[in-house]
Amino acid sequence: MNILRNFEAVFIVALGLASAASYSLDSKVETSPAMAAAGNMQVVVVHAKRLSPEQKQASTQPAALAARSTPVSKI
Repeated sequence: MNILRNFEAVFIVALGLASAASYSLDSKVETSPAMAAAGNMQVVVVHAKRLSPEQKQASTQPAALAARSTPVSKI
């Protein structure tokens, strides 16, 4: 009967012990296959000029896009 009076305290202590055990067991750094493959990851570098604000605006207007596109053959 005494444990029923202090059940909340027992629960808090058990929760603390479980958290501490979980933290201590998971603190080891493990190298997974994904981390090992990260060293061999390919990197793509793109060298390009940035568009000026006028070029950006012209590229988003539908009339400008239609004027620059080549006509499709109607065969």
